[in-house]
Amino acid sequence: MADVKETRFRVEGMDCASCASKIDTAVRRMPGVSDVSVSVTAGTMRVQHDAESDLEAIRRKASGLGYVVTPAGAVAEKPTGKQEHGPNCNHDHGHSQDHNHAGHDHDAPKAAAIEGLHGHDHGSSEGPWWKGKKGRLTILAGAALVVAYAVGHLFPEIETYAFIVAMVVGLLPIARRAVMAALAGTPFSIEMLMTIAAVGAVVINATEEAAMVVFLFLVGELLEGVAAGRARDSIRSLSTLVPKTALLDEDGRTKEVPAETLAVGAVILVRPGDRISADGTIIEGESAIDEAPVTGESTPVRKEVGDTVFAGTVNGDAALRVRVTAAAADNTIARVIKLVEEAQESKAPTERFIDRFSKYYTPGVVVVAALVAILPPLFFGGIWSEWVYKGLAVLLIGCPCALVISTPAAIAASLSAGARRGLLMKGGAVLEGLGKLTAIAFDKTGTLTEGKPKVTDVVAFSAPAEEVLRLSAALEAGSSHPLALAILAKAAEDGIVAPVATGSRALGGKGVTATVEGKEIFLASPKAAAERVALSAEIQASVTALNDDGKTVSLLIVDGVLAGAIAMRDEPRADAAAGLKALRDLGIKTVML
Repeated sequence: MADVKETRFRVEGMDCASCASKIDTAVRRMPGVSDVSVSVTAGTMRVQHDAESDLEAIRRKASGLGYVVTPAGAVAEKPTGKQEHGPNCNHDHGHSQDHNHAGHDHDAPKAAAIEGLHGHDHGSSEGPWWKGKKGRLTILAGAALVVAYAVGHLFPEIETYAFIVAMVVGLLPIARRAVMAALAGTPFSIEMLMTIAAVGAVVINATEEAAMVVFLFLVGELLEGVAAGRARDSIRSLSTLVPKTALLDEDGRTKEVPAETLAVGAVILVRPGDRISADGTIIEGESAIDEAPVTGESTPVRKEVGDTVFAGTVNGDAALRVRVTAAAADNTIARVIKLVEEAQESKAPTERFIDRFSKYYTPGVVVVAALVAILPPLFFGGIWSEWVYKGLAVLLIGCPCALVISTPAAIAASLSAGARRGLLMKGGAVLEGLGKLTAIAFDKTGTLTEGKPKVTDVVAFSAPAEEVLRLSAALEAGSSHPLALAILAKAAEDGIVAPVATGSRALGGKGVTATVEGKEIFLASPKAAAERVALSAEIQASVTALNDDGKTVSLLIVDGVLAGAIAMRDEPRADAAAGLKALRDLGIKTVML
């Protein structure tokens, strides 16, 4: 099997799947290129090529489409046994080893943004929207439109020319991109539809509508770019979990260094309350580590010499010396970011359908618009200006931009929003699968829950509920078991004074028994209780219902008679309870294990 090489580039300015598709189509046609994968969310392009390929020509080809393209990694050997992609593939399957996921900063020079083939301005999305080329162009087009309206009112005889000028201000970049798109292999682009519609509107003397439509198109693209930038920034913000600096320990002396410069084998000092700056192994010290930023577990984990710690977690109450085991590009947070980026590779069924559909949809819109404009005047005596106007309206209304970009944009936003909240999902297919859920079981004690069981139900069978709780509290007095503490807390809350129990003894795996006020008391699991007394169908149904609600049930037997039951559950935290309620409102059953 022959080997091919793989090179990664950083691509600045991509806003949607349409951008990725156009880059893919253009670069795939380059000599020696065997595969191209473009990730909008990661802002990267992976190219598989042979050894003779001109990488600079590939970079210039993508840059010529209006993007800032710079090398983002070294060339790596890779077997040709790979997954084939269609011409519109926009996935980013490869991640070179020296791609810095933690910071997304490839130290590449940022060239000036070049006007691109798409209706988007492909400059960097960083900074306020009005400082970008897209924002400036939209503001300029809007100002030109306002001036045209003013001129039209003051000098009606030149109103038409004023609106033509206002339209040209916004349309020229769009028309240029339309031509570049056609030359790059995408003749039926959104820009081409917009250009045809605007020019056609001028031909039929609807110059005001032409200028307004161009301006609204630019506004829509500006909003799309802002949304895409926020989705991208939300993923990059995960890197802020890792501190930018670390205290490097060399020969007993410490100095502050950039965390990204830490080498494997280096020793760092982590003070109490500091975030750990690298994955590593503790070589000195013992402390409780808050791993919630990485694992989601809210209860600090006690770590000692020899234990592993993760970048981004928080040191607790003692200083630690940690030997670094992974460079910044390969630490835990970097891998989390990489997983989120690669989640874009798993296309949802809806997204795959739209990809296929859009290949035929755009040419179809052009054909239908042409037929609407031409057939009625030619064969049915229609007025040309009226039907050309209707044809142009069909062309604009049928513009596929929203259809093509809506699903990828929604998926990117959902994945990044989940990542900010510690929820990692492997792509759109998982998101669509969530819509089919009917029940969810959570095993997150102390994360979604308070971590302390509470008595939720005291059920009376042959004795009053207060008596059941009083005798149960007598059995549990002095115990440190979480369920025992829950019963004692409930008794104290209700103002119940528990009597003294004698001869208390625990029966492994069954329950606890003692003598209280001359009576033999046994507090046990339903299974153990069933070995001593018969449980009627009604009682068994009651116990089953409590268990189905995620509650732990204990049955109280007094002198061989079933007196009652106590149900306990580790209740969700207030913030988690709101989310669980939302799930139940959607008809999804939730169970806390």
